[in-house]
Amino acid sequence: MEKRDEELIHKYISTDAELKRYVDEHEEYEKKLQEFNRLIYLTPAEELEKKRLQKLKLAGRDRIEAILSRYRTQGTGGKA
Repeated sequence: MEKRDEELIHKYISTDAELKRYVDEHEEYEKKLQEFNRLIYLTPAEELEKKRLQKLKLAGRDRIEAILSRYRTQGTGGKA
């Protein structure tokens, strides 16, 4: 994540419940994926779960980006 994104998240996370939810979910998915990455072998069910978590994490990241984009636009007076 870029430093600018981290700064925006830090600035708005306490006042934007939606942003906080997606950031918290993103961190949780990352922790679970790290657990899978520590395993030498994954069962087919674990592989499916890992792929599901990756998709959820990516979708959440897209949502975080959309929220941050709104804040960036607000910060430039509506100019993108």
